[in-house]
Amino acid sequence: MRAVGSSLPRIDAVQKATGTALYSGDIDLPGQAWLKIVFAGVPHARITAVETVAARAMPGVIAVFTAADVPVNEYGLIMPDQPVLCGLGSTRQAEVVRWEADHVALVVAETEAQAEAAAKAVTIRYDELPVVTSIGEALAPDTPILHPYPFRYPYGERNLHSNVLLEYHLVNGDVDAGFAQADVVVESTYQTQSQEHAYLQPEAGVAWLRPDGRIEVVCAGQWMHEEREQIAHALGLPDEQIVVRHGAVGGAFGGREDISVQIVLALAAWKTGRPVKTVWSREESIVGHHKRHPFTIVAKWGATREGKIVAAKVDMTSDCGAYAYTSTKVLGNALLAVLGPYTIPHVDVTARTVYTNNTPSGAFRGFGGPQAHFAAESQVNKLAQVLGMDPVELRMRNLWRDGAVLPTRSPLPAGCTAVEVVESAARRAGWYENGVHWMRPTPLPSTSPNGAQALTSLDATRSRTARGVGMACCFKNVGFSLGFPESCAAWVELHGKHKIERAVVGCVGAEVGQGSHTLFQQIAAEVLGIDPTCVEVQGDSSDVTGSSGSASASRMSFMAGSAIQGAAARALQEWQNEERPARADFVFHPRPTTAYNRQTGESDPNITYGYCAQVAEVAVDLETGHVTVLRLISVNDVGRAVNPQQIEGQIEGALAQSVGWTLLEHYIQREGRAVTQHLSTYLIPGVLDVAGVVEPVILEYPDPQGPLGIRGVAEMPFIPTAPAIAAAIHDATGLWLDELPFTPERVWKALATLPALA
Repeated sequence: MRAVGSSLPRIDAVQKATGTALYSGDIDLPGQAWLKIVFAGVPHARITAVETVAARAMPGVIAVFTAADVPVNEYGLIMPDQPVLCGLGSTRQAEVVRWEADHVALVVAETEAQAEAAAKAVTIRYDELPVVTSIGEALAPDTPILHPYPFRYPYGERNLHSNVLLEYHLVNGDVDAGFAQADVVVESTYQTQSQEHAYLQPEAGVAWLRPDGRIEVVCAGQWMHEEREQIAHALGLPDEQIVVRHGAVGGAFGGREDISVQIVLALAAWKTGRPVKTVWSREESIVGHHKRHPFTIVAKWGATREGKIVAAKVDMTSDCGAYAYTSTKVLGNALLAVLGPYTIPHVDVTARTVYTNNTPSGAFRGFGGPQAHFAAESQVNKLAQVLGMDPVELRMRNLWRDGAVLPTRSPLPAGCTAVEVVESAARRAGWYENGVHWMRPTPLPSTSPNGAQALTSLDATRSRTARGVGMACCFKNVGFSLGFPESCAAWVELHGKHKIERAVVGCVGAEVGQGSHTLFQQIAAEVLGIDPTCVEVQGDSSDVTGSSGSASASRMSFMAGSAIQGAAARALQEWQNEERPARADFVFHPRPTTAYNRQTGESDPNITYGYCAQVAEVAVDLETGHVTVLRLISVNDVGRAVNPQQIEGQIEGALAQSVGWTLLEHYIQREGRAVTQHLSTYLIPGVLDVAGVVEPVILEYPDPQGPLGIRGVAEMPFIPTAPAIAAAIHDATGLWLDELPFTPERVWKALATLPALA
């Protein structure tokens, strides 16, 4: 059996299927206490008092902690702009709550019920402040400044008199001269919404003091060593005093990249000397963790009648929410993605992210790519319509190819397959070349052999429906970008006498449901030339080895794969030199990237890229506005497929999530308070809401930099779905929809404006 290229069973499949896998909420320790966090409950206010006397006197209460109990009361993945606990007695920054789910107090009690009852007895006194709820309000003159106090800021000097957290400019060529060359110009404003991660496992964890005096925290996360560092910083301890372990993790999608319960659990265990556990309710999880960034994108693109895109001018702003989280990094990704995978000689992009009193925005699958490509791909499809040109043909005339120079003035990393993925998707959907240009057949082919209508979860009359097809494509960076330090550590140990009987791999890349540890096993087996069942993976503790970096940025297969490949090759060399057992460590460092020049965008922004193209076929009910996705074709170049079935699962899961974002999901806040606090009001797609036919297509064009040619794949399939569906709706109705999600109500109202369909 081949190790790489085989659809081997997941190494954790049996434990998860039988219920023996321990998630962090499943772990109970002798003598453990329970922690309850007191949320602020208001979106913007100055704390005047936190009264805890009544709570401390309640049955079972062990301790109540406030801001004064936190040694270093700050944290944040990119910058420490968020207090661990808001309140008096620490910093000026902590005296103000900026989000309804800011943490104000911690109650530790003998039982969960006692902790919950005592938390309700904590009284917080406020002087309420004006609430900033939108991008427009954040940018308005004389608006309240949400972060007027300095904190460590990694982008030079921050303007303390502005709600703009960061602004970038990407300028290349002469955009005015470019528009002067254009025969057609398309201008549009695009709006995208917040999205909830809706992972299965709510935030939970347990922490305790070990006999050696170290604090151990078991939680669900995406980057053990970063969590360890942030816990240690807040507690004023050396990193080595903290051990972080991940139990089984029930999904992440970027939603666990930032801190949730890790610091407060460690603080409570450290202060009380007791094991301490917490498990959030679903409502606490929805209100209490970050969301996908809402964006407003104003785009103006121009092209010649021959189909050459010559100019693009874009102004875009994201709602950062109350704290930075990964907003600056998401903005950096969006800055380039908003131009799509196209060679455009004249560009002028301004991008900013602004503080509001909304839920913080942060990492979510695609990381700025879905919002930016929604605008870019919609602009390309609109240009094709105005030019009377097939959208595949227009793409083929402008797509990146090897040797292209990015608008950042740096060369495109080798291995570009944008053309190949678009061509594959187009052919599967029925497009063909007539010897001159690309065309698609009319009428549309049926989505099923007998032409049967797809079932949906919304009962509609179907008496008046229209069908359409739409195309979109994308790129996605692989790995951390813009000069952020990138590395991944691993070791491999070989045991046996005359042949390798057992191999142990140490690599702590987070297994968040995506199958990374199975991939680690397969890559090691491939390099060592042994059966994958002989490979054991150790990766559940920050003590196992050095940092693997985050399970994000489509980087884990690429980075951990490279580290394991290097360690396995070295261990094999030691084995051949008669070392028994043989062990080797390896830290992989990819080629460096550079940060944007904030005024011009000049940089070498990303290590490498993956490429994806999608075709959506939809049916639009003209009476209800309900959009049914009949067929989704998703073509992804993965470099090399380590485990094809796992990749198909990633594609199918990304499509389900992206269809939800496109048609259903909308995290609604009013005056800084969550409205959709439950999964009964925040709707995610069921099985009948995704697509009648899903076609995951895997292409394998080895990436020149990737281990065994591997690229990352987890995020790409999410990105082009919305613009593909938007193009299909236009094909069916003649209607362009520029605001997400495309709910039945929104589509129905738009259809009412078209006389031909009235």
